[in-house]
Amino acid sequence: MTKRLELIFTNENGKAAIVSIDDPIEPVNPQAVAQAMDTIIASNVFATFDGGLVGKRGARVVERRVDQVDILL
Repeated sequence: MTKRLELIFTNENGKAAIVSIDDPIEPVNPQAVAQAMDTIIASNVFATFDGGLVGKRGARVVERRVDQVDILL
């Protein structure tokens, strides 16, 4: 299973923009995540087709599990 931390921002046109971080340190510290998101917004280093990041919408940890199915070839 793989895990990813998704930071969800609002861009200048009010649309969602997601920055993903693979294999986050767990448990995830909500205060550290909020501070990191504030730093990302203030530094203005990411741009989308709809403008820069201007606000925080949320964050989530996404877990993905893949089970291989063996078939006869």
